[in-house]
Amino acid sequence: MRVLLALLLSLPLGASMASDKEKLVLGGGCFWCLEAVYDQLKGVESAVSGFAGGEVENPSYKQVIGGRTGHAEVVEVTFDPAVISRDKLLEVFFTIHDPTTLNRQGNDVGPQYRSIAFYSNSDQKASIEKAIAATQASGEWGKPLVTEVQPLTMFYRAEDYHQEYFELNGEQPYCSLVIAPKVAKFKKRFAADLK
Repeated sequence: MRVLLALLLSLPLGASMASDKEKLVLGGGCFWCLEAVYDQLKGVESAVSGFAGGEVENPSYKQVIGGRTGHAEVVEVTFDPAVISRDKLLEVFFTIHDPTTLNRQGNDVGPQYRSIAFYSNSDQKASIEKAIAATQASGEWGKPLVTEVQPLTMFYRAEDYHQEYFELNGEQPYCSLVIAPKVAKFKKRFAADLK
């Protein structure tokens, strides 16, 4: 009991022992693109490439890109809401991918590249729906959004070679031609939010 009391007394005012981190799972084309952006935001603890929204348990990348598992390529973003808001993460999401193209982002075509946002609770669902409405109302994309909103049932981490792909393989043609321009656009618009 004394140890617990000492631990509680040592916490800063307003702090708690429980983790205040939150996770948001988003898909908007190739997961390498999303991960490269979210890794650079203040308040983001991690951005992990993976799969969600399908029927096959623990799918491989090869299975998912075949387009028959129902999964989307996604990024699981773990963040501190005291540093960066969920709304800001969603604003970034609707800026760095085209939420108006069904089952594609550029030359990446198939249901695994669909625009999708998963929620873990009613607050997340409300935030996602609000962000969709605000993005649509802004007219930024000039077409109706097709972003799916679904409850998260399971997130599967992609194979290790997919993690930090842009950082480790920036010279690859896909990285320099597809990811780098998205990262540049993001950095320009969200400069104040960078680590």
